[in-house]
Amino acid sequence: MKLFYGQIFPEVKINEEEQQHMLKVLRMKDGESISITDGLGNVATGTLRIEGKKVFLNADKIEENLPDFSPKLHIAIAPTKNIDRTEFFLEKAVEMGISEITFLLTEKSERKNLNFERFQKQAVAASKQSLRFHFPKINNLTKLSDFMESISSENIFVAHCHDNLERISLKEVRTENDHITFLIGPEGDFSEREIQLLADKGIKAISLGNQRLRTETAGIFVAAWNYYVQIK
Repeated sequence: MKLFYGQIFPEVKINEEEQQHMLKVLRMKDGESISITDGLGNVATGTLRIEGKKVFLNADKIEENLPDFSPKLHIAIAPTKNIDRTEFFLEKAVEMGISEITFLLTEKSERKNLNFERFQKQAVAASKQSLRFHFPKINNLTKLSDFMESISSENIFVAHCHDNLERISLKEVRTENDHITFLIGPEGDFSEREIQLLADKGIKAISLGNQRLRTETAGIFVAAWNYYVQIK
């Protein structure tokens, strides 16, 4: 399947940037079979029609409300100082079905700004590459205190490396719920004060094993764990 991004309703339209990519980079031809998704669970399939610098889809079939991953996974993670590592996490997490990513600003965060538009484009690209019809929601850099005010404690867990603070095993996390949220700290981890604030809100702490994982590795590990839950 050659999957591209666009609009399905009220009519099928291919995204302008996608049109240029098809013509100038992929050099696609009339009559090629392609699919268009709006990232909301809808897909149109048909053949390509090129008229000058415009590209259209002659749709043979439209599928609506295709199933998404369940449970939905939301990872709130502090971006790394080396932004390439955060981009690697984003790409792999999207490929494995993550539903939402929030970037956190914490006490020990070294990176305090992001190219948010670039992250959004990378999420769309990774979604298309992995043939996802539900694109994840990407949230810009948010202070941990503001994030805490916007959430409840239901099905939310914080991963940290403080051995002297109580943590449960990842095996104890129930996956029958329709959504799960994990918080992952920066290089240097969440501060004990932040962890206590989360605990006061009723958010449980978890351990991701005996090894100390890098921030982006912890995020990919949680995404892979949730993906495995979906397919086992």
